[in-house]
Amino acid sequence: MTNAHIQLKLFAALTPFTPDNADRVPVLSGMTVRELIDQLAVPIAKCHLIFINGVKESLDTRLNGGERVGIFPPVAGG
Repeated sequence: MTNAHIQLKLFAALTPFTPDNADRVPVLSGMTVRELIDQLAVPIAKCHLIFINGVKESLDTRLNGGERVGIFPPVAGG
């Protein structure tokens, strides 16, 4: 595994967990989104939708570096 970087955007109730270096978050190539969330101490139960480069993905998706990762909490509305 090598060191790489991603761009991270946390939305709505997750915004307070956004790291200062969100434009260049270091990751290990091959780590999963779940591992990234754990590393950032974001409550996993609050992470509902994961988008990588604009495509809906899962917590088990592996990161290689260079991705744009967006994470949304559950959304309710009517």
